[in-house]
Amino acid sequence: MLKKYEKIIIPLVAIILGLLVGMLILLVSGLDVGALFSGLLQGATGIKSGSDLNLRYPGELLVTAIPLIFTGLAIGFAYRCGMFNIGADGQVIFGSLCAVSFALLVPLPGPLAAIGTLLAGGLGGAIWAFIPGILKVKFNISEVVTGIMLNYVALYGCNYFIRILPGSTDTKTAEIPLNASLESEFLSSITNNSRLHWGIVVVIIATILYWFIIEKTSFGYQLRATGFNKEGARYAGIKADRSVILSIMISGFLAGLAGSMLVQGTFTWGRILVASESYGFDGIAVALVGGCNALGIFLSGLLFALLSVSETILQVAGIPREIGQIISSSIIFFVAIQYIIKFFLDRSFKKKKRAVSSKEEAA
Repeated sequence: MLKKYEKIIIPLVAIILGLLVGMLILLVSGLDVGALFSGLLQGATGIKSGSDLNLRYPGELLVTAIPLIFTGLAIGFAYRCGMFNIGADGQVIFGSLCAVSFALLVPLPGPLAAIGTLLAGGLGGAIWAFIPGILKVKFNISEVVTGIMLNYVALYGCNYFIRILPGSTDTKTAEIPLNASLESEFLSSITNNSRLHWGIVVVIIATILYWFIIEKTSFGYQLRATGFNKEGARYAGIKADRSVILSIMISGFLAGLAGSMLVQGTFTWGRILVASESYGFDGIAVALVGGCNALGIFLSGLLFALLSVSETILQVAGIPREIGQIISSSIIFFVAIQYIIKFFLDRSFKKKKRAVSSKEEAA
């Protein structure tokens, strides 16, 4: 019974334990534990005791969650196919460059501009992911090593190319055309002028497609089979090398879409980054807590976004904003030691089962 639901139970236990760590720190520091939950509630729903409902908070929560969910899907897809795409961070950056370059340099009419910009970012991420994929297939070089190095190449290389785009300053590009963006006056108006944009629809569609491809198609089965046992898959007639490259390119496409979201929705311009914003690395946490399945990643992305957007609310309430980061880190830690959690859960479940059996025998 426990094994059937462990992919749900273990992340939930990790989240509860992470919150308990945060509560313990607050208690030891003499701070108000109630303010923690009040801040999280306000960040998630906009509800604050003694004041009006403010839907700007959940609107900004969704804006923050969108790129996290995309990078979580990217990491999860690669992991389900037997690879660790630690280069997702560079794919997000390169995807952002491709998206903003397309929007500024390729004028298209109507919604074609937004669709083209979206796909340009995704394809940029896929192309950047192709490099570690082909090196793994041809030379058996670990995608982890090449992915880490390419993150730095993307960061500094993209900064150079952003500077030479027309209208760019030392910090950002010109604003992309309105028809290339995903901004929505409707979504903004119903969330008290938040930055919520149509990317929320795109991420929902991507999550559904992730589930369908991985769980319900023979194509997804071939990708997973190759990751599980490359030689066995090759013996079964699957083109293993092609599957490896396709797996990491699809993962890169999802990461590149996160870059598109930043350009088309969150900011509507390209930015010169002093340092990595770690979207790809945050995606690792999102994928792990979500168990690398579609719904889990979606909910996990919302959770980490909530902890992020609530930091300012907590700070106003007198709680250090770092407490959100401590809770996030604790959750990741407890997921990482999931086998220890599983051991204690199994032990508790067996004790309970024996107790029930003893009562039934006594009756």
